[in-house]
Amino acid sequence: MTTNKNVLAWIDEVTALLKPAKTVWIDGSDAQLTALRNEALSTGEMIELNQEALPGCLLHRTKPNDVARVEARTFICTKEKADAAPINNWMETSEMKAKLLPLYDGVMEGRTMYVIPYCMGPLGSPFSKVGIEVTDSIYVVLNMDIMTRMGQGALDQLGTESNDFVRGMHSKAQVDEEKRYIVQFPEENAIWSINSAYGGNVLLGKKCFALRIASYQGFKEGWMAEHMLILGIEDPQGNTQYITAAFPSACGKTNLAMLIPPEYLKSKGYKVWTVGDDIAWMHIGDDGRLYAINPEAGFFGVAPGTNVKSNFNALESTLKNTIFTNVGLNNDNMTVWWEGLDKNPPVNATEWKGAKVNGVEFTAEGNKLAHPNSRFTAPAINCPCLSKEFNNPNGVPVTAMVFGGRRAKTAPLVYQSFDWAHGVYVGSAMASETTAAATGAVGVVRRDPMAMRPFTGYNMGDYFGHWLEMGEKLGDKAPKIFNVNWFRTDDEGHFIWPGFGDNMRVLMWILDRCNGKVEANETAIGYMPNAEDIDITDLDDITVDTIKGLLEVDADLWLEDCNGVEELYNEIGERMPQQLRDQLASLKARLSK
Repeated sequence: MTTNKNVLAWIDEVTALLKPAKTVWIDGSDAQLTALRNEALSTGEMIELNQEALPGCLLHRTKPNDVARVEARTFICTKEKADAAPINNWMETSEMKAKLLPLYDGVMEGRTMYVIPYCMGPLGSPFSKVGIEVTDSIYVVLNMDIMTRMGQGALDQLGTESNDFVRGMHSKAQVDEEKRYIVQFPEENAIWSINSAYGGNVLLGKKCFALRIASYQGFKEGWMAEHMLILGIEDPQGNTQYITAAFPSACGKTNLAMLIPPEYLKSKGYKVWTVGDDIAWMHIGDDGRLYAINPEAGFFGVAPGTNVKSNFNALESTLKNTIFTNVGLNNDNMTVWWEGLDKNPPVNATEWKGAKVNGVEFTAEGNKLAHPNSRFTAPAINCPCLSKEFNNPNGVPVTAMVFGGRRAKTAPLVYQSFDWAHGVYVGSAMASETTAAATGAVGVVRRDPMAMRPFTGYNMGDYFGHWLEMGEKLGDKAPKIFNVNWFRTDDEGHFIWPGFGDNMRVLMWILDRCNGKVEANETAIGYMPNAEDIDITDLDDITVDTIKGLLEVDADLWLEDCNGVEELYNEIGERMPQQLRDQLASLKARLSK
């Protein structure tokens, strides 16, 4: 498949270490993938679903000890501690290798090693990057086929001489949680994953490459890899403007990426297009503007809570050629079910661990048919609102960047940063309050700068510095930066803003600001809308006074929140840019007035 000596030498090296019984190169052909699916069905690794209702769809179950990303077992390994610490788990490169090499030695004896060449980003794009993952899991091969541009095309993209590819080594080994490691070596373009078979830990193109390794590559090469959705809003005249947005988990990122406009905007001819739901790679284009590509080719979404109302487009995306992981099974018709899909759990069900149960009684007792982190891996091409620019090799120009979190009382519905540097401060201060479902402790503030806390492949202070440098390069062509909060609550704890598709009303104000169509009020925290400029057409329960309430800022709460930002900055330490410390001091001074 390739004559690239760098690739072949590395494959020889890992083959000698892993000692597989045989090696299969993945070319991405339908014939090869069909054979692998059939093999996985014959061994029970995959379960075939109803091919009339869900054509091409499969179900997979992981071990109960292996159901989510394991942040405590995820490491960034560099030669110097300061280059990865203090936010990341760190171990010195050679020390980690000494720990892991015995685990990998002979781990594939009696197994097949699959060699997966894959491309992150559109084939032919100058901004795309190539990775090669070796694995002993057919599940990984089939998922990587959905999530990346996998096969011969990736090797063609790399070429015969280049050494610029990410080396990914995975073995499910014994799926032993005590010996589970997900390790990034950014200085060596390498990822090692062992003793997991769960997607987030083993689909090495996902968070491992597309964020942890790529963020370091972007730092070194002058571009950005961010945990951001990319969406386009098309006006009735056919003009589309693009927004990227970062949110911590449980803040509705995928829902926003695929939102359906409110009826009154839809009737005027407004449309929303999805370019990406999770990750944006952004480069400065020839015209000096920032352009974004989605490095992924599919969606790796959380199933529970996905339904016709919360995310119609995501649900539609799962109806063919999708792999479901750890969801419930309706044994009568071989279709899938999860909590929040509808209110009718199947009676004759198999829960996510594989036990046959009466689904109605089982869920009534508080049990879950689907694991709370159960997933669907769906091809982006299935999405009804997929942008026609999805495969544009140059990406799409970014007009606005949005940060957000789940804050019950602190952050207003929307505000705009004063400038790029202030916007970087706003992103660095991002936080979300935990929900009772997540932790049992309500309202605990978790700092998650730019939603990148678990995904930055190098020192967080250097990461902030890179953001500031990118702003200097972009100058007056930099996207405008905003912050949103859909989660303000009343005194009874009910959400005030309707959310979902109505979030587009806020995005419309954001674009109006970018286009100079509306004025804003300069406040201590940033530029705030006039309440009358947030369009509430057809919102029966929302008045201008409601919007005024959603835009209120409690200076005392904000000053208290500044203490949390200061703690984060102090934790990051000496590499924390002084410019952001100055931004924090200025904000405190404005609030104190």
